[in-house]
Amino acid sequence: MLALRYEQHKLSVADTAKPRREDEALVRVTLSGICNTDVEIVRGYAGFEGTIGHEFVGVVESAPDHKLVGRRVVGEINAGCGRCALCMSGDPRHCPARTVLGIVGRDGAHAEFLQLPVRNLLPVPDEVGDERAVFAEPLAAAWGITERANVTKEMRVAVIGDGKLGLLSAQALSLTGAPVVLIGKHQEKLKIAAARGIETVTLDKVKMRMREFDLVVEASGAESGFALALDLLRPRGVLVLKSTFHGATAINAARIVVDEISVQGSRCGRFAPALKLLKNDAVDVESLISEEYRLADGVRAMQRATEPGVIKVLLRP
Repeated sequence: MLALRYEQHKLSVADTAKPRREDEALVRVTLSGICNTDVEIVRGYAGFEGTIGHEFVGVVESAPDHKLVGRRVVGEINAGCGRCALCMSGDPRHCPARTVLGIVGRDGAHAEFLQLPVRNLLPVPDEVGDERAVFAEPLAAAWGITERANVTKEMRVAVIGDGKLGLLSAQALSLTGAPVVLIGKHQEKLKIAAARGIETVTLDKVKMRMREFDLVVEASGAESGFALALDLLRPRGVLVLKSTFHGATAINAARIVVDEISVQGSRCGRFAPALKLLKNDAVDVESLISEEYRLADGVRAMQRATEPGVIKVLLRP
C-alpha cells in the first residue's frame, strides 16, 4: 500500500506493507487530514518515525467484531494496553504503555490502510459526510478543553490562534454560552469565526484587551502565544495550553506565581461528543478545508499545509 512516511529525517510517499494484526480492525482510509502535529513531527517533535497522520475517516475491511465490517468509522488515536487501571476505566489516553496513531509507536492515517483496536473505533452517523467526519479528531481535541477546565457562561474566554485548532476551539467553547474572543492575524480566517457570531480581534489591536479574560486558550502553535496569554489573563485566571511543537518554550514563572495563574494542559478529547456536534451541525468545519490532494502527492500536500493562509489540507488515497 502507499503511505506518507517520515524515516531517517526524510518525508516520502512509499510503497509499504499493509498492516496485518489479526487482533485489530483493518480500516481502509477514505480521507485523512494533515495536522500541525504532522508538520512538527517532520521537524523533530516526538521523535517518531513511520507513517504519519492521525485524523481520518474510513471503512472497516476486517475486524474481530464482524458487525463493524463495512461500517464507516473514525478512531480514537490512543491505543492502550487494555489492562492497566486507566484502560480498565475506559480512558487509555494516558496509559503508560499506549501507542498513538501516527505519533507514538504506531503507523498512522496518511495511508491506504491503518489498524486500530476495535474498542477505538466509532461508527460515523449517516448524516455526517467524509469531509466533516475527518474533523472528528481535532474537534474532539477542541471540545476536550471543557474536560480540563470548567467553562461557564459567566467567564470571559479568549482563544489565541486562528489556525485549525484555534478556529475549532473558539467554536466549541462558544457553545458553552461563554463570550469568546478569537485572536489572530489573518482576516480571512477570522471571518470564519465571525460568521458563527464569535468576536474576533487582530494581534495589532489586542493590547487593548490586556488582563481582561478569565480563561485563555493558547492554540497558536508558537512560543509567542504563551507570553501573550499571560498578558491577557486577569489575576487568578486559567491558561489552557493546546499547542504542541518541536522545541522548548521559555516560561515566565514569576508572572505565573505573582498573578496566581492556573496552567492547564489539554491534549486529546473524546470522539463521541465531537461526532454529536458534527451530526447536529453545531460547528462549521467545511470552511476550514483549503485543498485536497491525492495521497500520492502527500509530500507536496505537507508543504502546502505550512504555507500562509492555508488552514486544512486533506489527503485522499
